[in-house]
This record gives sequence, structure tokens and C-alpha cells, in this order.
Amino acid sequence: MQARIKWVDGAMFVGESGSGHSVVMDGPPDHGGRDLGIRPMEMVLLGLGGCASFDVVDILNKARQPVSDCVAELEAERADAVPAVFTRIHLHFVVSGRGLKDKQVARAVQLSAEKYCSASRMLEAGGVEIHHSHEVVDLDASEGTQA
Repeated sequence: MQARIKWVDGAMFVGESGSGHSVVMDGPPDHGGRDLGIRPMEMVLLGLGGCASFDVVDILNKARQPVSDCVAELEAERADAVPAVFTRIHLHFVVSGRGLKDKQVARAVQLSAEKYCSASRMLEAGGVEIHHSHEVVDLDASEGTQA
């Protein structure tokens, strides 16, 4: 895997992935930025959420669960001192579908956390406390209720 980061000006950088995709990163004005892009530490958090979400959806699809949506909501705490590393992260998955089994969703979240999510495992190895939770939204056509 490769990546390239190019400084634009101030606190703005363009990151280019090995697969050819680009993203703008920028800092806040009090750090020389213009607030025109995502912060680098936000990218780390998004990477974790993307990695875990990929796993959860993949596991549920392999289990033939009728997933129609998956949203991961992340909250993170950072150290007060420099370096301001993540100290605690909570991932909450909201998985929607008709007839989804809560037990299967719980298992998918657990497997991602304990076995498959490289980003999660790497951050935990670095001392970040990571917690997971989930909810299932049953898209029952007649009621639209939550399970």
C-alpha cells in the first residue's frame, strides 16, 4: 500500500492514495489553515469507521442477512497533551433491513472488533480503548418499527 501527501499552502495538504484517489486535508485558521478540508485525525477516525463498517456489512451479507443500510456513528476522546492521540473511541452501528436478526448483527460487530478490522486492532494495540454497540432498525413495511 502506498500514499503520497503534497503540501499545497498554509496547513493544506492533498493526500493521494495508491489507488489514485485524492482527499484535501486542511487545518483551522488558528493553525494556518483555511478550514477547506478534513483534519488528519478526523481521517483516522473515518478510516476506522470505514474499515469496521466494511467488515460488518460483509459479514452480514455472507450470513445472508437482508441489510439495506449501515451507519457507523463514532465518538472519540483525545489526550489533552501533545501528541493529542485518541484515548477512547466508541463505534455505534445502526443497521437497517427487513427481518435482520439482532444476534447476527451483534456477532458481525464482535467479529469486526475482535478479528477483522485492521484499523481497530492497530489503534487498540497503540493503547486506544475502543467500545462497540449496535442497534437494528427493522424496516417492516407495515409499521417501520425498530427492533
